[in-house]
Amino acid sequence: MAHSQNKYADFEGLRERAVALRREGLSRRQIRDRLHVDNNDILNRLLEGEPPPEWTKRPNAKDDVRERARELRLQGWTYDQIQVELGCSKSSISLWVRDLPKPERRKRTREEASAIAKRGWEATLRLREEERQRTKQAATQEVAQMTDRELFLVGVGLYWAEGSKSKPYRRQERVTFVNSDPDMITLFLAWLRLLRVESARLKFAVHIHETADVAGAERFWTDHVGIERTALLKTTLKKHNPSTNRKNTDETYYGCLRVDVRGGADLYRRIEGWWSGMVVEAKRRTA
Repeated sequence: MAHSQNKYADFEGLRERAVALRREGLSRRQIRDRLHVDNNDILNRLLEGEPPPEWTKRPNAKDDVRERARELRLQGWTYDQIQVELGCSKSSISLWVRDLPKPERRKRTREEASAIAKRGWEATLRLREEERQRTKQAATQEVAQMTDRELFLVGVGLYWAEGSKSKPYRRQERVTFVNSDPDMITLFLAWLRLLRVESARLKFAVHIHETADVAGAERFWTDHVGIERTALLKTTLKKHNPSTNRKNTDETYYGCLRVDVRGGADLYRRIEGWWSGMVVEAKRRTA
């Protein structure tokens, strides 16, 4: 503190030097550095009454933005529109135009309101889809590589959910899996391969509505499982019911693929046993 008092003790002499430098055209920063004055209050007192040189009177960049904002406001623009146009904050806009009359809000037509709502909904859907894809990608990474046991258990559950099952009133111990999802078919075939079921024992057939592109569906499924079309069993056609409001009518509809395992009675019995074992374990965990 004593050092600072000594530094500025000869205030009048220091002021004379500061005024002289100011009149030579130096800026406040240059004077501060030249006189080693690091206190803004002292510097203000030293330069009190001395106007800045012309070269330091740079135009304020916001002056032009402010004037443009006022022009747009007088034209009836909203704060949101001015913000998008000029890239400034709403708080600044409010200060600049608060003395101007508030523009009358024009009533939107039904078409305009509908278009605005549509744009807003499309933006919402886009954000939802982006979030959906981020979540899906993160979950995909969590699975990474399945072990044989994991694939084995997944396959048992998949078959018991989607495959054919023997009933007490109708004993049919056969392995048949039908699904419209190509990825489900892929997983089922990977499971059969894990169980060492020979590809020669597999038979395939397409199930599809008669009004669909049958030939296209047959090409799709044979390409998907890697067989010739001649290897397909006879396609099962579902008769068209005009009163049914079907949703699966676009070009990506390929019906279902049925996968049969020939001589699969023993495999079916093991699947029943595997599933029973999984249920026993589930009950133990929930007891």
